[in-house]
Amino acid sequence: MTVQGKAGRNRGRQQQRPTAPAGERKTIKRGRKRAAAEARRQAAKRRTRRRRLLIGLAAVLAVGLTTGGLIYANLPPSIAVAGAFGAKPTVTIPKINPPAGLQVHQLVSGHGALVAKGDLAVTDLTAYTWDGAKSKKISEISTGKPQGLAVGSTIPGLDKSLEGSRVGSRLLITIPPKDGFGSKGDSSLGVTGKDTLVFVVDVLGSYQKTASAHGTHEVANGTGLPTVGTSSPGTAPSIHIPSTAPSATLQVKTLIRGSGPVVKKGQLLVAQYEGVIWRTGNVFDSTWKSGAPTAFQIGTGQVIKGWDDGLVGKRVGSQVLLVVPPADGYGASGSSSAGIKGTDTLVFVVDILGTY
Repeated sequence: MTVQGKAGRNRGRQQQRPTAPAGERKTIKRGRKRAAAEARRQAAKRRTRRRRLLIGLAAVLAVGLTTGGLIYANLPPSIAVAGAFGAKPTVTIPKINPPAGLQVHQLVSGHGALVAKGDLAVTDLTAYTWDGAKSKKISEISTGKPQGLAVGSTIPGLDKSLEGSRVGSRLLITIPPKDGFGSKGDSSLGVTGKDTLVFVVDVLGSYQKTASAHGTHEVANGTGLPTVGTSSPGTAPSIHIPSTAPSATLQVKTLIRGSGPVVKKGQLLVAQYEGVIWRTGNVFDSTWKSGAPTAFQIGTGQVIKGWDDGLVGKRVGSQVLLVVPPADGYGASGSSSAGIKGTDTLVFVVDILGTY
């Protein structure tokens, strides 16, 4: 028999493998099952990673399409921010060249109202100058107290960053000179024309131009007081001055009783208001006409005495009528720019929108 002939007889036949002992066959079978299970687990992990990537991409696209001026970017190298939302942050800025463009990083994602251009945003601000070699806190901005910002009327970089954010968010913002105070800087703040600005901003609240008092209307009692009409959101109520002489003392009347927190001395108060001169009936100041609510510290002398005395103790959501004699208003000097004489009594209707 030749070697070639033997090979021909075996062609097409499967060579038989030695039969393994029964115990070894069970071990092999278990190993195959484990390998198959591990392969399924790995495939599932790969599918999960792909889903997460797609979800993340969809979220980024949604942010870009729905949040107006908000710009998301990578965290500037090594800037560290510590501390909870609403608390004073600790900010560490490295000695490196700052980024050339405006960057915004959302450190805390808020779920409140969307901030739009023209709104009054209530914020906690911490601000620094940064020139690469050094950084310095801007104490005039970093007050540690809530501040009201008219979105669209601050510096460009801050306006762009706030627009499209949500109440409850903490933002880390780096603003190059061209989006800050420009090539001239701001000497009163110690900002040069070459300084990049770093802001940590907690967005505490936001109020649209249509914000108004909301509560229970009170029965109008008393004589010798102006009468106040109703109004639609975003418009001032009518104020009718009687033909009688005004009271010589401060008069305070709640027209709509809100159910919010009580206004306390030292708080930031957010309000809509209109002011009228009793003598002429002329409107000399109005947030409804200027197009946005305002914010001020109450009970500390930042506003006229009639406001400090008349609004502390009222509730958020209330509408209050104030009749303010000269001594509780602008005093004997009056305010010539507003047409107010030193003998003028003033009438205000104030909607209390919020306190911080």
